[in-house]
Amino acid sequence: MTEYVFKTVWTLEAPVEVVWDAIMASGQWPEWWPYLASVVEVAPGDSSGIGTINRYTWRAPLPYTIIFETMLSRAERPVLLEGRASGDLEGSGRCTLMALGSTVTQVRYEWNVRPTKRWMIFLDPLVHRLLVWNHDQVMRAGGAGLAAYLAARRAAS
Repeated sequence: MTEYVFKTVWTLEAPVEVVWDAIMASGQWPEWWPYLASVVEVAPGDSSGIGTINRYTWRAPLPYTIIFETMLSRAERPVLLEGRASGDLEGSGRCTLMALGSTVTQVRYEWNVRPTKRWMIFLDPLVHRLLVWNHDQVMRAGGAGLAAYLAARRAAS
């Protein structure tokens, strides 16, 4: 089965705690992340968020919808989030935040996922590059959206 390894870096002129709070508030992501249609909390986690399950519905530049749930498995404020995805995509993800001084934060997303939708599996040899491009557009828009939401300048990544 095809696996996708996605890596994205955003560098924002905002303190790491501010960026962390925005990323932890995933229910608010549709306010600033284009292509994210909805976030629904399926199950609450503990006080640090561990065990929280959210369902995400994504509509990207290409005309298809992806729905998956993530369960937060690890959270180390304000530097690390890890989770497992299931649904139209299955796999694991990690988000690390690094303070670059007191007012700049680097955010790294790493996803190792495989599609479960039959058409994606079947057509992967033909559309793999297009699906990677689609993911890159979604992430680029997310970085710009978060910067605007935080009224932060987006530094070169």
